[in-house]
Amino acid sequence: MRAPAPRYAPNDGVIERAEDVLGDMLLHAQDKVGEVALFVDRDRLPAALQALRDTPGLEYQQLMEIAGVDYPQRPERFEIVYCLLSLTRNHRVQVRVATDEDTPVPTVTTLWPVAGWLEREVYDLFGVLFAGNRDLRRILTDYGFRGHPLRKDFPMTGFTEVRYSEEEKRVVQQPVDLPQDFRNFDFMSSWEGTEYALPGDEKGALPQAKGAMTTASPDKVRAAGTTETPAAAPKAPDSSYAKGGSGAGQTAQTGAGLPHEGNKPESKPVDPTVIPTKAGQNQ
Repeated sequence: MRAPAPRYAPNDGVIERAEDVLGDMLLHAQDKVGEVALFVDRDRLPAALQALRDTPGLEYQQLMEIAGVDYPQRPERFEIVYCLLSLTRNHRVQVRVATDEDTPVPTVTTLWPVAGWLEREVYDLFGVLFAGNRDLRRILTDYGFRGHPLRKDFPMTGFTEVRYSEEEKRVVQQPVDLPQDFRNFDFMSSWEGTEYALPGDEKGALPQAKGAMTTASPDKVRAAGTTETPAAAPKAPDSSYAKGGSGAGQTAQTGAGLPHEGNKPESKPVDPTVIPTKAGQNQ
């Protein structure tokens, strides 16, 4: 049974075909980790993408995603990545352009209307401008948000925080106020142990008995086996529970049951009007 989708096309001949079609619009091309990336001239981006979409043998009809990458050390710090898919060939390719904070990138909404939303995401998170986009507004962050969160120099805490004010009975924005510093995590495996001491670690300073699980080194375990542990003297018994004492569970006499002059059956007065009978009934 044949697969319902076409077999995935290899990268063989894709770069050569793109070089013939794009000409000087193509600045650089690479085939790395199984993906073809085409670096094109920023000002002629729409023409390059249209050629990749409409040229037989390439036919990248669908725009899947527009992503941004930030390289702060570069003069043009941003790379805009267009992910294209060929439905007829079942092949993907990346088209990349470089820009900075002030230079806009031409919009491709005339080729794919879905690019309007994708360009808004890149503008919101990276601050890249797109010339020709008629609705270039923020799409992910809140109204009045300052800065672009996916830039490498954007602080992790942000600039402002939002909270509900009981005094004003509304949501207010204010500068970030952290009540405590960030914790420092060592990312060490709990199975391997940590390098710092925690309260209670002193209990595990001595190795355990032989055969028991221990974190001590083999040398410490051997040394513990050759050293005799002095036998502790038995604790002195409590005087109230010692042998011969008056504690519970002892056989010593505590005075209970001893003969006493008052421990005699009480004598009942004889009533002369009562005559006992054999049946034991009074008549």
